[in-house]
Amino acid sequence: MTSRDDLTSTPPPVEPPTPEVHSGLMARFRNYFLTGLVVAGPIAITFYLTWWFVTWVDGLVRPFVPVAYRPETYLPFGLPGSGLIVAVIALTLLGFLTANLIGRTLVDLGEKILGRIPAVRAIYRGLKQVFETLFSGQGSSFRRVGLVEFPSPGMWSIVLISQSPSVEIAASLPGQEEHISVFLPCAPNPTTGFFFYVPRSKIIEVEMSAEDAATLIMSAGVVQPGSDPQKKVAALAGLANAARIANASPLQPVPAKVE
Repeated sequence: MTSRDDLTSTPPPVEPPTPEVHSGLMARFRNYFLTGLVVAGPIAITFYLTWWFVTWVDGLVRPFVPVAYRPETYLPFGLPGSGLIVAVIALTLLGFLTANLIGRTLVDLGEKILGRIPAVRAIYRGLKQVFETLFSGQGSSFRRVGLVEFPSPGMWSIVLISQSPSVEIAASLPGQEEHISVFLPCAPNPTTGFFFYVPRSKIIEVEMSAEDAATLIMSAGVVQPGSDPQKKVAALAGLANAARIANASPLQPVPAKVE
């Protein structure tokens, strides 16, 4: 028999699960923050490096500009970039004067004077060859990228392929195989690294630009060649939007069933 108390008694109410609002808000905040960081970070660093370069050139050129020709003489504030403009005009004018007979004569005279100074001669000749190779647009140094098995077997490093060694160095290298000089940049600072000669057969040339190789080295492998930064930004924005939609509608309580 069922008693009256059993018929009138009702099961205790079931409390609906509390939505995890706190974790959802933190996930949305993190995604939005990462999206803003990806967008604003490269822009801020680019503007900072550009401003540093312009300020550095202004500081070098301003002492050589007479006070009467400086913009701050007539303006209540300094004009950033004025020194850079003066430097570009001066270098262009120097190149124009060097292209004629008088300019070449003066350059040859200056090189003869520097060639008679033992300490300065080696520095000047070395720097001149480097600048002629890099800015002439005719050489292929550091425009090709390769892989070399370094620092131990089974480990491969990215190198920038340079020129073949001189006749004197090639004659001193062991073996009959042709060698080539390479530069192995260090991460995350590609301006430092190792320079060595390696047999041509030990180099695996890859289809990659020097700019992509520098980006890969500076990011320590985080940014791989061919990756689209815009797709990464869109993915972060989509993830943040999905989190916002998921947290926009609260969980509905599930009605309890009475047995």
